Amino acid sequence: MLLHIPNVLTPEQVRAMRSRLDAAGEAWVDGRATAGWQGASVKRNQQIAEHSPIARELGDMVLGAIERNPLFISAALPNQVYPPLFNRYEGGMTFGAHVDGAVRVLPNGVKLRTDVSATLFLSAPDEYDGGELVIENTYGAQKVKLPAGDMVVYPATSVHEVRPVTRGQRVGSFFWVQSLVRDDTKRALLFDMDTAIQRLNASDADVEARRSLVGSYHNLLRLWSET
Repeated sequence: MLLHIPNVLTPEQVRAMRSRLDAAGEAWVDGRATAGWQGASVKRNQQIAEHSPIARELGDMVLGAIERNPLFISAALPNQVYPPLFNRYEGGMTFGAHVDGAVRVLPNGVKLRTDVSATLFLSAPDEYDGGELVIENTYGAQKVKLPAGDMVVYPATSVHEVRPVTRGQRVGSFFWVQSLVRDDTKRALLFDMDTAIQRLNASDADVEARRSLVGSYHNLLRLWSET
């Protein structure tokens, strides 16, 4: 499931984050530092050093925002979230077609399975040319270039790339989620059910029908979840 999640960050939060990132200086390093063997050969960008104080500070801001976002919670069903990272592309930088590594190691040594990939845009579309995130799915190649503060989530199993940035700067945050439900098809079904439940609640539909649907949702989540 590929999903656009709007307004994850407010304009004020985006401005504050960009100000900190633009002044980060030597905290910006070669993006290949966190690439696996597959990604290293096609990755050409810059990245905030993963364990730097600014990475932790801004990562906590992103985590706070997604924890309060009901659309993200419904879609990703997060069990664990990898600490958000930050990157930028300029002057032709790109990240060729690749699939994200299946497992990453958290700072505490715990292994995290990457079920869901997320990209949070911190540059407005008119700030740069190129730089589209292109995600391959059942319906072909989907190009994603979102307003600053918006996020896209998609299966980590997807082949994806970032097209070359030919003008300006594309700045963003990215991270991975180990979901309670590892199968994307099952997550999509639960997301559709939850969306229907919220719409029925808003319209004050039949109480018994809503109770039955909510029960089915939780029974399926109980059946499919891994904790």
